[in-house]
Amino acid sequence: MKIDLTDTTSSKINKALVQGRRAIGTPAVGMVLTLVIVTDEENAYDALKAANEASREHPSRKLVVVKRISRSARDRAQARLDAEVRVGTDAGTGETVVLRLYGEVMDHAQSVVLPLLLPDAPVVVWWPVNAPVNPAKDALGRLAQRRVTDTYAAEHPVQELTARADAYTPGDTDLSWTRITPWRSMVAAALDQVDCSVTSVEVEGEEHNPSGELLAMWLANRLRVPVRRSVSAGPGLTAVRMETTCGPITLDRADGALATLSIQGQPDRAVALKRRETSELIAEELRRLDPDDIYASALKFGVHRLGEAKSSLPPLPTREAGSSEHAPAHPVTPASMPVKKAASK
Repeated sequence: MKIDLTDTTSSKINKALVQGRRAIGTPAVGMVLTLVIVTDEENAYDALKAANEASREHPSRKLVVVKRISRSARDRAQARLDAEVRVGTDAGTGETVVLRLYGEVMDHAQSVVLPLLLPDAPVVVWWPVNAPVNPAKDALGRLAQRRVTDTYAAEHPVQELTARADAYTPGDTDLSWTRITPWRSMVAAALDQVDCSVTSVEVEGEEHNPSGELLAMWLANRLRVPVRRSVSAGPGLTAVRMETTCGPITLDRADGALATLSIQGQPDRAVALKRRETSELIAEELRRLDPDDIYASALKFGVHRLGEAKSSLPPLPTREAGSSEHAPAHPVTPASMPVKKAASK
């Protein structure tokens, strides 16, 4: 069911949501969070499609904020809010409100969104494109417990990582980081099978791919060894090669779907490592709403430090008395490389 509202208000939108639920016979809300999607008209369809698919796992109220840039001076001066309310099968699992902002309303998007948030439910804000430099200080970002960006969509993705590190606030995350969860899992699993020290690492992938940089920074930060970033034709990440005191360990994915894990003294194994859709990435991020400390430490390691010799890397922080944080005593213990995302809703 769809309800179109022109030149409307947040109060009228809330009434339309209640009207829509009654019309389809589902008065109960039954949603676990509010997902705010801030995008442009060009990317709104794909972003909403991904969010609807993710809502099968996380029933949510989806608020799509589209700031419309008017061409004429008259339209720019006219403040207006148009909305499209979707409930039932048109909204995936949950409810969807597409908000189109015109004129001065664009500068006050938070005042439009705030009355539409689900009461006593967490808020996640996602910028598929054109994310602010500091999401936590953005007017909409301040409303959220979790702020999701995607440096892959930036004009200069690798440089964007440095800006993200400088502006990092607990609750920030990046889909470029989410894309490498299976890679981190496989690398940790491979190191679980050997009893030796890693001496150097090479991460191979497309040029200007922030996921490759983040994987390299994570490995350098956790293993305290030099990590070299090399370029391939892709797609995406193509290989991780680790030199160890027991021989080389290689995880190679040439086709974007199936990878080969090679460990010295063991037969090669084929492992599924396909490139995931945006809906799967968003669904993974919505499973945890607490700060991702592992992402933070990898991000703050710094792209410029990749390839540094082990002796020049600062030691991992020691665990202080009374602290709950664990600092690994040596670099290759797989337990020191946490990769799994805990469910938290």
